[in-house]
Amino acid sequence: MPDPAAPVDYTAWVRPLQGTASQFNFSHGNCLPLVSRPFGMVAFTPQTDEGRWIFHSANRKLQGVRATHQPSPWIADYGHFTLMPQVGERFLGASARASVYRDEEMCVKPHYMQVFLRRYMTMMEMAATERCARFRFTFPKETGRIILEPFQGDSSLTIEPENGIVTGYTRANSGGVPDNYATYIVAVLDRPMTGHGLFQGKEVHEGETQRSGDRVGAYVEFPTEENSVVEMKVATSFISVEQAWRNLEREIGDNDYEAVKREGERVWNGMLGRFEIEGASEEQLATFTTCLYRALLFPHRWHEPDADGNPHHFSPYDGQLHPGVLYADNGFWDTHRTVYPFLSLFYPEEYQEIIRGWVQACKEGGWTPRWPSPGYRSCMISTHLDAVIADAFVKGFRDFDVEAAYQALRRDAFETGDAEENTGRKGIVEFDEMGYVPADKYHHSVSCTLDYAYNDYCIAEMAKALGHEEDVRHLRERATYYRNVYDPSVGFMRGRNADGSWREPFDEFEWGGPYVEGSAWQCSWAVPHDPAGLIALAGGPEAFAAVLDRMLALPPEFHVGSYGSEIHEMAEMAHAKFGQYAHSNQPVHHVLYLYSCAGQPWKAQYWVRRVLDELYGSGPDGFPGDEDNGEMSCWYLLSALGIFPLCPGHPTYVLGNPLFPKATVRLSNGQTLTVIGEGNSRENVYVQRVTRDGEPYRRTWIAHEDLMRGGELTFVMGAQPNETPSRPEDLPFSLSTEADGGAPDHGSAE
Repeated sequence: MPDPAAPVDYTAWVRPLQGTASQFNFSHGNCLPLVSRPFGMVAFTPQTDEGRWIFHSANRKLQGVRATHQPSPWIADYGHFTLMPQVGERFLGASARASVYRDEEMCVKPHYMQVFLRRYMTMMEMAATERCARFRFTFPKETGRIILEPFQGDSSLTIEPENGIVTGYTRANSGGVPDNYATYIVAVLDRPMTGHGLFQGKEVHEGETQRSGDRVGAYVEFPTEENSVVEMKVATSFISVEQAWRNLEREIGDNDYEAVKREGERVWNGMLGRFEIEGASEEQLATFTTCLYRALLFPHRWHEPDADGNPHHFSPYDGQLHPGVLYADNGFWDTHRTVYPFLSLFYPEEYQEIIRGWVQACKEGGWTPRWPSPGYRSCMISTHLDAVIADAFVKGFRDFDVEAAYQALRRDAFETGDAEENTGRKGIVEFDEMGYVPADKYHHSVSCTLDYAYNDYCIAEMAKALGHEEDVRHLRERATYYRNVYDPSVGFMRGRNADGSWREPFDEFEWGGPYVEGSAWQCSWAVPHDPAGLIALAGGPEAFAAVLDRMLALPPEFHVGSYGSEIHEMAEMAHAKFGQYAHSNQPVHHVLYLYSCAGQPWKAQYWVRRVLDELYGSGPDGFPGDEDNGEMSCWYLLSALGIFPLCPGHPTYVLGNPLFPKATVRLSNGQTLTVIGEGNSRENVYVQRVTRDGEPYRRTWIAHEDLMRGGELTFVMGAQPNETPSRPEDLPFSLSTEADGGAPDHGSAE
């Protein structure tokens, strides 16, 4: 029997292979089995392919362990290199050196990995810190070899054979960096080398100690006896080799592999252990904990400690060294929806630093980044860091340069970005003047119009507290512009041309064109800031709920439209059994909760529970589509706790139905939040009534500050729907009526 007094090892429940059975044509998450510290600057992953799809759970040949920063295969990697042990004949290329492994002989956890390489009869183990890693290799009786290879791009490596040291840099990247960017590397063996060399492709320079050029790799050799254990320390930096040495000394020092592994386990258990789930099945517990691990991987820290231990960083925006914190690797079009609201509740200290880092990015680059990896990248639409920063502000997080942040958000709203669309909003002039983005001038015009209106609402909320009344008036007016692309004759948001005419022909199942990664069915709902206004457009609550009913009842038909072929999001929607509700992608992630806004919360409860039960798991096929830096994981986590941030930018959450009989959360302020699903079971998915600390709670939403006070939130569950309609006035906010339903005032800036 396990000792009940022994500390719980939450990392044992994490399945890092979740979502790794993915490929270009079909995503089960597009995830990597990442070994890292929470929000670590670098992560390490087993590599089965050199391309963007780095690891697939069904591939049985390992090419090495990659140091990676890749947030998504669609964005690709930078500063990446691989490490691989080898014995016998020398094979340096990735495919040539690859070794078969057995599933049962590989273990990956958040803080370490180990794998037995059958081709070389060698055990490879590694444990990660924030910027470094400790490797341990157990070799057979033969000459041991370790290969270090960067990827395409300028690089330089130097070998010190007598000291067992390799240092250098790689400029491998996929964009978003200035000309003077580099990732610096230090690798230190615990013994001198007896052989070494440098290589570029098939060109090998045996015995050479220094070389610069495109993709310069290194190999080092040493004699080994049976079960010889060789350890190696690896450090990275974006500042210099000297900084990499500093990182190595601070994070590893003289600690061996086991010590680094234990420290990583302690750190991860401290983060994962804030949640105590009772009454869950083993699969539910593994899924919840694994989603929690994924929620804590991104964004990546980009700052490093200086000689005095204070944070400083190389800027991918201006190529200069700056004091303070910085973060990178995030797609805000995805993560603004659930990741940042989740972190604001349950990891507020880390969240506050992350927000400060994003504001620093705005100051260094002059604009909010859209998809920083590590700097400006043109990917997806609109400027959703607006929503992230505004949401932090209205929740009372103010430990950042508020004025600089507001000016960056305001610039998004009123100024034209660069021609490459790395910054700003395309069509913003037309949006301001015409009230919509014209479909005959801009791609994704409907989705842009809706997202601009929402982001303007978020900026207006911040402007209101800061006293910028003229901005509030203008931005709140523009927040209603979503109405200008609603066509009542078809019942959807629709592309509209510059002359005011509707884009013809209209096909409700056509993807692309005026929509982004969806059709009218997936992209007509992006009005989280004014659900009452959206419902009114559809003819009222009953008519609106009927449209949602139809969405979920229709077959998953799609027409490829401007995409020209079946993209993976189409395939994933068709593969699921939820009609036109494509949970495989973010545009619909708030839609089920709109049932509550339309007065029919029991339908939200039914469908949310089905999504939780049917579309998530802890295995390699654990997601119904791209996981996207924790967004799909946080949807699960929040929904499983019975709350959902319908409108980031407003400090409230819509109530749903909890997945578990009991969840206890230890909040960072010392309070405890307990969510009880009384009578909860697979059959009892409907909320009969809600109590807050034993008192009846009749609102369909709850304020952020109320959750942060802790206490007990009880959902009494039953097998039959409680069809008592929620009232429109129960909505926490509404542009259409200017009523806030009793929602808390955001207050003024400090």
